[in-house]
Amino acid sequence: MGLTIRYGVIACVFLVSACSNNPSQPDIRASSQMADDARDPWQAVNRKIHGFNSLLDEKLLVPVVNVYQDVAPDPVEKGVSNFFSNLSDVGNMLNHGLQLKPKQAVKDLARLVINTTLGLGGIIDVASDLGIYQVPEDFGQTLGYWGVNPGPYMVLPFLGPSTLRDTGATLIDVGSSPIKEYDPIAHQFVIYSFQVVDHRKQLGDLEALISGDPYVFIREAYLQRREYLINDGVLSDDEFDDF
Repeated sequence: MGLTIRYGVIACVFLVSACSNNPSQPDIRASSQMADDARDPWQAVNRKIHGFNSLLDEKLLVPVVNVYQDVAPDPVEKGVSNFFSNLSDVGNMLNHGLQLKPKQAVKDLARLVINTTLGLGGIIDVASDLGIYQVPEDFGQTLGYWGVNPGPYMVLPFLGPSTLRDTGATLIDVGSSPIKEYDPIAHQFVIYSFQVVDHRKQLGDLEALISGDPYVFIREAYLQRREYLINDGVLSDDEFDDF
């Protein structure tokens, strides 16, 4: 499996797994989609990048994550995850504002203030304990909310599944991340490295959930999940039929 560290990938795999009637059977529809899919015109290149990401994940990232889990106590791992979750609320707030969802933007701000102060810089998720839960939002979702077509499916080196729309939006997300404010740049590199390890840890062993062609499975999971998020958790009948 590729280095799928993009936000929401773990949820999209569970979503597809839950909707699969018989995961032990080969996915015939997925096999037919592999040959010709209008959403995936660059499949030949995408598959090569997917293979590269899979190798990198197996040989580098998974061993690093295993060491991290062995040496770091559970409270430390939880604190690291909460820290990065707190940073992401900055982007959540900006994108909810761009989508003209002021109530949710205010909740994002409340989470940010509460967790940064009472939660010791975000290490403790006090806001969730108070019933103010996180609603992830990125610029790709904002573009989709305003009707921007996703464009062709893409697999990015190191980052995994994406679309042409989401790839461009990722640059905006990175630019709005508080991590880029850390100085010197070497500190940013260290923080991003910990973020990658944390994200991969949260993905866990997803190989056991994948049925059929891993490339097609991940592609369908990603595209379905993005549509789900853009529609604020509502899937059309056609989307369910695609499963």
